[in-house]
Amino acid sequence: MARKRERGFPPDPEPLPVAVVDNHTHLDAIGDVLGPEVDHAVLTAEHALDARLAEVTGRQDMVGGQLAHAAAAGVDRLVQVGGDLPSVEWTDVFLRIAADHAVSTAEHALAARPGQQTGHEGMVGGGRQVARVLGAVAIHPNEAVLHAGVREIGPDGLEPDPQPHHATSLDDAIARVAAVARDNPRVRAVGETGMDLFRTGPQGEAAQRESFRAHVALAKELGLALQIHDRDAHAQVIDVLLADGAPERTVFHCFSGDEQMAHLAAEHGWYLSFAGPVTYPRNEHLRAALRAVPLDLVLVETDAPYLPPHPYRGRPNAPYVVGHTVRAMAEILDRPLVQVCDAVSATSEQVYGPW
Repeated sequence: MARKRERGFPPDPEPLPVAVVDNHTHLDAIGDVLGPEVDHAVLTAEHALDARLAEVTGRQDMVGGQLAHAAAAGVDRLVQVGGDLPSVEWTDVFLRIAADHAVSTAEHALAARPGQQTGHEGMVGGGRQVARVLGAVAIHPNEAVLHAGVREIGPDGLEPDPQPHHATSLDDAIARVAAVARDNPRVRAVGETGMDLFRTGPQGEAAQRESFRAHVALAKELGLALQIHDRDAHAQVIDVLLADGAPERTVFHCFSGDEQMAHLAAEHGWYLSFAGPVTYPRNEHLRAALRAVPLDLVLVETDAPYLPPHPYRGRPNAPYVVGHTVRAMAEILDRPLVQVCDAVSATSEQVYGPW
């Protein structure tokens, strides 16, 4: 009899000894990708935050539970990434509401317990903490293709699936990203942008390069970090960075290159963010890349709801799962877990500033 495949979220990791940052997550997408068979316990609402978010956006996003779950696991900060126009708008609203919520709940906790400190700006009623959130916004390279009007079938063989928001021109879509990045102080990065030749043919490649260059220029203009999406496009991405000049803080999100590429990145001071795939048995090239770079250039992420670590591949992901990945990274590096957590935390603050 075939073994029944697990469908729920991965189990809770043991809380980390030093809190770390989930460098790249998609809070607004976690609920969207889950089927009816999935255990939704991790999505339990944090009512004050989620009720306000629903009031403004009209969506029933249960992100408060995700933030509380993450903080309990030792993931007390994260970067929420908006990579298409609807997600950019959601991220903009969410960051403002989450910042207000953190301040109001901390003040409420202090008022309820005069003379006591909350110890965390995200403290909520009842003593729970929630992870603090910064943001990154961009037009994802596969979105850029659709905004540019390209409708070719790429190497993946999938038919293009344009949505109403793709009627906005690529220039106008990037202009909206620029406006959000410029006006929201909680946005600390431009991303995820880059190139993806797994899903894109020759026409789309030109559109992606144009979009990538515009995002690189925007990050430098605003003094923000850059988060790069690079899938089957290592040479093309590096070519743009070297030709145009990379922003001072450039991060390869979900790094997928090999040891040689890692050495090149380190030579230029580019940061490598590792996600669940570094734990997959066949990905020795990623483990070699991790070992090849200084620890102060290393970040960790979930890319939730995608790419959970081994042995949970194929199950939904969430920010609390960073605990599993960072433990695996410490084993790969043969370093104490505390040392790796300390380094990741400090590097995250160096890249994005204080939360």
